[in-house]
Amino acid sequence: MKPGAPRGNRNAVKHGFYARVLSAANQIAIEEAAVCEGLDDEIAVLRWKIRVLLEKDPGNLELHLNAINTLAKLLKARYELSAEQKTSLKEAIFKVLTEVAIPLGIKLIPGMPR
Repeated sequence: MKPGAPRGNRNAVKHGFYARVLSAANQIAIEEAAVCEGLDDEIAVLRWKIRVLLEKDPGNLELHLNAINTLAKLLKARYELSAEQKTSLKEAIFKVLTEVAIPLGIKLIPGMPR
């Protein structure tokens, strides 16, 4: 038996308050999301989205860094990283970005860690 509420459970739709403004498809999506556990799916989607952002908008370094910061927070929560490990991860990702960004002529945001 899977953990979480059974399929079709209406616990997430409190007294029909949200049901009145959500489409049937959105209600089903919310029900499916309610039974998800862990952060693996969110981490995978965010990694994919960061890759897409880097491909489609390589100059938007501020957006990339915000997404990477969010990824670091998710990884910290998922793997229970220490503050030092989280900082090391952020610095490593930032280093990779700067090694790609600087050769492409993309200027770094003032005040960002080097």
